[in-house]
Amino acid sequence: MTRRKDAPGQPAHPELHDPDAPGITIGTDLMINYLDFEKPISDLEGKIHELKKLKSEDESIDTSEEIGRLETRVREAMEEIYSKLTPWQKTQVARHPQRPHFVDYASALFTEFTPLAGDRKFSEDAAIQAGLARFKGQPVAVIGQEKGNDTKSRLKHNFGSPRPEGYRKAVRIMELADRFGLPVISLVDTAGAYPGVGAEERGQAEAIARSTEMCLNIKVPLVSIVIGEGGSGGAIAIATGNRVYMLEHAIYSVISPEGAASILWRDSTRAKEAAANMKITAEDLKALGIIDGIIPEPVGGAHRNPDAVIGKAGELIASALQDMSGQTGEQLRSARRQKFLDIGRHL
Repeated sequence: MTRRKDAPGQPAHPELHDPDAPGITIGTDLMINYLDFEKPISDLEGKIHELKKLKSEDESIDTSEEIGRLETRVREAMEEIYSKLTPWQKTQVARHPQRPHFVDYASALFTEFTPLAGDRKFSEDAAIQAGLARFKGQPVAVIGQEKGNDTKSRLKHNFGSPRPEGYRKAVRIMELADRFGLPVISLVDTAGAYPGVGAEERGQAEAIARSTEMCLNIKVPLVSIVIGEGGSGGAIAIATGNRVYMLEHAIYSVISPEGAASILWRDSTRAKEAAANMKITAEDLKALGIIDGIIPEPVGGAHRNPDAVIGKAGELIASALQDMSGQTGEQLRSARRQKFLDIGRHL
């Protein structure tokens, strides 16, 4: 995994690393964080790291054969584990602290990115990042949720949970896009809208509804991708698109597994059971007709090769925009509305 920079005009994006998660250092500056079901992989890669360290300390020791054998076992173990992930394990992958976030996609896919701040009513909300940019030379509007990657940035972005002013900013950007005929690209990654007292006082539910309404009303193409978590109305407020895609190990649900378990059984520790019954994975949602396509992730998750995942996302966005290029504004709006009216009718 390589170090990325934030969107143009913003500070460099630090190495993705959660100091509270278990992991080992590979090389000199890369910390790999492992999920609980990845222990066999962690053990093997730990041995590889030790052999490489031994070789660096004494060049007369040849460890290449053993390293090669262990690397083969790592690939086999990873393929076996990731071929049969449970919905709860996919939830863990979707929340992985090293998973690429909005700023990574923005810096890789867009040029001349100009962030716009504030809702012109109350204040700025850093949980939703938005602005104007060029995508493969084409002017576009970009909206996305940013979780942050360390304690300081997570607090700044409120862990990706937007307040009402964030959704009103999204409405402002979509209004601009509609006025100037710019396609809208939204990148979804939130556990849900912020449920704090202040957010409720400022009309959280109304702001989400207005943002969803604006998604349905604009007469320009709207392409949405769930890159991590797609949590309830906090996600759909910017994801009511003509095309909705998900990364292979992303999740999209009406409530978090923990929240569902708390409501159904008054026990949040039954989140695994809730996740298994909620149909939150990309495969489930594609079968139900909720999403239009799935973006494959490398074995081990998007955080193992962010360049590949972001590149595939860019290709799919380009293809979707090309498919819609000949449609009128009214056709785009009508098709988008019908898409969501049809959800569930075939069941």
